[in-house]
Amino acid sequence: QVQLVESGGGLVQAGGSLRLSCAASERTFSTYCMGWFRQAPGKEREFVAAINWSGGSILYADSVKGRFTISRDNAKNTVLLQMNSLKPEDTAVYYCATKRTFTVVKDAGQYDYWGQGTQVTVSS
Repeated sequence: QVQLVESGGGLVQAGGSLRLSCAASERTFSTYCMGWFRQAPGKEREFVAAINWSGGSILYADSVKGRFTISRDNAKNTVLLQMNSLKPEDTAVYYCATKRTFTVVKDAGQYDYWGQGTQVTVSS
């Protein structure tokens, strides 16, 4: 069982930045695909970004391209989501997820393990 713990959420004004972190308990984390998803009140969970095991393959949702950056540190079993130029519509609970695959995946239904989520609120 892989445990994922997100941190770094909070309240920020529009145009500001936040960096989310997700720490994984599994020592074989370095071989997994890692993804970030978000869910706003009354909306379905949506894909934000994903990165493959090596960091050589990355996907972003169109809504965050150019503003968010996903990265990973396999030595620390950690994946990061740097969020810049935040907008009120970015307000959501952000979830980290992992899938045992060497490829990069954007379909939430394919992920094996999920974190508990961290709240991001962007005020206008």
